[in-house]
Amino acid sequence: MQAVVITVRADVGQTVAAGQALVILEAMKMEHVVAAEQSGVVRKVLVEADAMVGAGDTLLVLERVEQVVTATAGEEITSLGEVRSDLAEVKERHAFGLDANRPDAVAKRRKTGQRTARENIADLVDEGTLVEYGALVIAAQRRRRSIEDLIRRTPADGMVAGIGRVNGEAFGPTRTQCVVMSYDYTVLAGTQGTMNHLKKDRMFELAEARGLPVVLFSEGGGGRPGDTDHAIVAGLDCRAFQYFAELSGKVPLVGVNSGHCFAGNAALLGCCDVVIATKASNIGMGGPAMIEGGGLGVYAPEDVGPSASQYRNGVIDVLVDDDAEAVAAAKKCLSYFQGALPDWSCADQRLLRSAIPENRLRVYDVRRVIETLADDHSVLELRGGFGVGMVTALARVEGMPLGIVANNPMHLGGAIDSEAADKASDFMKRCSTFGIPLVFLCDTPGFMVGPEAEETGLVKRAARLFTTSAALAVPFCTIVLRKGYGLGAQSMAGGSFKAPAFTISWPTGEFGGMGLEGAVKLGFRKELGAIEDPEARETMFQDMVEKLYERGKAVNMAAHFEIDAVIDPVDSRRWILSAIVGP
Repeated sequence: MQAVVITVRADVGQTVAAGQALVILEAMKMEHVVAAEQSGVVRKVLVEADAMVGAGDTLLVLERVEQVVTATAGEEITSLGEVRSDLAEVKERHAFGLDANRPDAVAKRRKTGQRTARENIADLVDEGTLVEYGALVIAAQRRRRSIEDLIRRTPADGMVAGIGRVNGEAFGPTRTQCVVMSYDYTVLAGTQGTMNHLKKDRMFELAEARGLPVVLFSEGGGGRPGDTDHAIVAGLDCRAFQYFAELSGKVPLVGVNSGHCFAGNAALLGCCDVVIATKASNIGMGGPAMIEGGGLGVYAPEDVGPSASQYRNGVIDVLVDDDAEAVAAAKKCLSYFQGALPDWSCADQRLLRSAIPENRLRVYDVRRVIETLADDHSVLELRGGFGVGMVTALARVEGMPLGIVANNPMHLGGAIDSEAADKASDFMKRCSTFGIPLVFLCDTPGFMVGPEAEETGLVKRAARLFTTSAALAVPFCTIVLRKGYGLGAQSMAGGSFKAPAFTISWPTGEFGGMGLEGAVKLGFRKELGAIEDPEARETMFQDMVEKLYERGKAVNMAAHFEIDAVIDPVDSRRWILSAIVGP
């Protein structure tokens, strides 16, 4: 193409090296370098500065030389280690956000026993895999603060965000990409500013488009009123909450909190499938300023939504001691959504033979049963402080992820109350959404009854167990550990003992349309009432209970084919695998 000669960098007789610039041309406002294709000696120079040249014109003539020629001093040959000024500027800007250059901010975190946002993310993602989005963003406060101040004091506008691999060593690169985001409490108290709202929108859109799980570190004070660079009245048209809510059910959402989390930060945390929080957490839909502004009193942040309370009411799924445990729990939680592990071990399954006491009235810890049945160190219990009559946990059997729903006989004898029903329904739905098979460990006398139980809306909440299980899109199976009575037992088997892939029992299983003692009292009220002697009445009562127990023993249920089998507990894992392993 036609061009203008800007400069000629070669003289007649000069020896030049391959790749050395000889002539600089300008065409279409762009500079083009004409370089030596080989080492040689310049014999002719046919152009000069400001000359117009056309396609095919000869600019100069080189005579090839055989020896290797290196560029002379002053030529544009750069070393691999050289940092140009433009790159140096970028590195300097990035450096303002690094912990090493923010000693005061890091010191404040150390006083509270917490990590920085970047430390948590570094622990979560595989080393060297994070690509950070929006690292050079600053708070939208240019009208009230200098650019230099904003660069130094509001790096990344208080949110570190990017994409990295989590658990890559175990699962490989293809199944471990995650969106990771952390509010930075050292920047404007982790508040939600104009720019980090836009950053969230961007990351949520990427998560949906690429089907990536999201891990959100949520510590922060909610909306930020101090941004001035954009004309905003109320800011209620921001899309972050909509976009994040739309991710629910599409990709796993894991929330992690340490410290104060209020208002908008708490709203995002509450959208997560699993909420992990440290004991130092305070989580609330409104912080102290909002509470006081509403005329509701003056409170310290530590008074609002303490972790113990939020664990009891089910807001927190996993309660841990500190940031390190929180990140470890997040990595473990993500692993269940990443697939099967090739390597596993488990306890001696013969321990299950004695896990249920021979005394049918003696309680036991069902968590020990779960730990023994599942692969070693694979159990992650969710919402352990809420609905304590039911245990819900993610676990593995031979490396395969699964969900476990188990009655807890240490609370109300395993009877299912409203909280337990809600807890199990939510967990079942969550597992079904993400393709995680379910195992039900049944030991229940049925649904909780009585005026107090009905005051909690039990009818509607108990019915959710049936409607949720009817819609399950994953394989599920039921193992009866001991009691399998009434509607409560049916709800632990998808509504019917014929609904699961199998319904089996350990030898300790006992069954009936309702609890044995209640059945005798209701069915034989007249006969028992006719016996005046209390001791004789009690003897008759126990005899009738024993007869019903014999009739409802697991082996008799199996003989009538109302359950699929009575098994040696040692074989439980083999039965589970037969149900959850696909074709």
